[in-house]
Amino acid sequence: MHTGNSILIQAPRELIFETAADLERWPAILPHYRFVRFLSRRPACSIVQMAARRSGIPICWTSEFVVDRERMELRFLHLKAFTRGMRVVWTFHETPAGVLVEITHVLHFHVRAFASLAETIIGQFFIQHVANKTLQAMKAQAEATAAATTA
Repeated sequence: MHTGNSILIQAPRELIFETAADLERWPAILPHYRFVRFLSRRPACSIVQMAARRSGIPICWTSEFVVDRERMELRFLHLKAFTRGMRVVWTFHETPAGVLVEITHVLHFHVRAFASLAETIIGQFFIQHVANKTLQAMKAQAEATAAATTA
C-alpha cells in the first residue's frame, strides 16, 4: 500500500515544519486527534502513542518518531497492530504557490490474500481520511499563526 496526501500552505516553511513537529500540540490544533503520548524521548528517536477519530471511530497507534531538521522531514514507523511496519514521511517543499506539505504512507501487508481489502479499509477509509483532515487543520493553524505574526 502506498498512499499520499498533500496540501499547499501559505506560511513560512520553518513555521509549518515546527508546527507539525510539535506532536504534543496536535490534540489542541487538530480537532480529530484525541491524544499524543510520548512513551520515551530520545534525541534521535522517540516512541509515541497517538489516537484520533475517523468519523467518530476511535483509532490508536504506536510509532517511532524522528524529527529530521536537516532534511526537513518528519518520519514515523508504526510498531504495532494492523499498521505495524508502516513508514510515514512528512516533507515540506517550497514552491512558487506556497509550501507543499506531503504525507506518504507505505505499508507492505504480511498476508497478501488480504492486501486488497486491507488497502481499502486501512488505506482509503482510515489513513487517507485522517491525513487529509490533519493537513487541512495544519494549514489553518499555520496560516493563522503566520497572519498573526505579520499583522
